[in-house]
Amino acid sequence: MPTNTYNQIRDAIAKKQQVIATYSGHIREMCPHVIGEKNGKEQALFYQFAGGSSSGPIIDGSESNWRCIPISGLSGVSVRSGEWHTSHNHSRKQTCVDRVDLEISV
Repeated sequence: MPTNTYNQIRDAIAKKQQVIATYSGHIREMCPHVIGEKNGKEQALFYQFAGGSSSGPIIDGSESNWRCIPISGLSGVSVRSGEWHTSHNHSRKQTCVDRVDLEISV
């Protein structure tokens, strides 16, 4: 049975909404693109467009803003309407989720 956070993110994908959450000590503003499981654990692929990251500064539109995040690592999750952010390399085959539940069609 999916967690509440999983359902919240899944719904955000279906409605093309932004997700704001804390992960690894950084508040992140992201657009979720794929949700499902990786090795039996809930996981999602996000495009981060603002906020902090241990990977360096976030530059909206950059191909390097993809984040593969285990749902259990997210806290303070909220969803909001707003501009949809992505990168042209989304069509590249992803390896973040091996059992896809829902994927955005861009």
